[in-house]
Amino acid sequence: MQLPSSEEIVDDLAFFDDWEQRYQYIIDLGKSIPGLPDNEKTPNRLVKGCQSSVWLVESYEDGKITFDVDSDAVIVQGLLALVLAAYNNKSPREITQFDVDGYFEALDLERHITPTRGNGLRAIVGKIQDLARANLS
Repeated sequence: MQLPSSEEIVDDLAFFDDWEQRYQYIIDLGKSIPGLPDNEKTPNRLVKGCQSSVWLVESYEDGKITFDVDSDAVIVQGLLALVLAAYNNKSPREITQFDVDGYFEALDLERHITPTRGNGLRAIVGKIQDLARANLS
């Protein structure tokens, strides 16, 4: 299953009346991500700064960066889906220019997740942006 775009996710979440329904939508998005095989869950792919284990694998082809991710926590897998909707299969320039703060604000997300989850989300975004900056040409 292909993830909806970041704009579609913002629209979809606005449709729900309460955060319990929104959490379920985010969890369902996370379930659509295939995850990583165990042999790719290596220490060098762990994202530092996350309370849960989060693995990130990037590949660069035809000017675009593709990310494969996995987590040992269901809600974090859903948050990873939100991040992938914004960044996956984009050019390094598109990644570095994306207004992630505006995206998270539109989702009204950070008011509804724990501070440690928020820090982990920022760590994931930071890692992706660092990878994109390293591939800017």
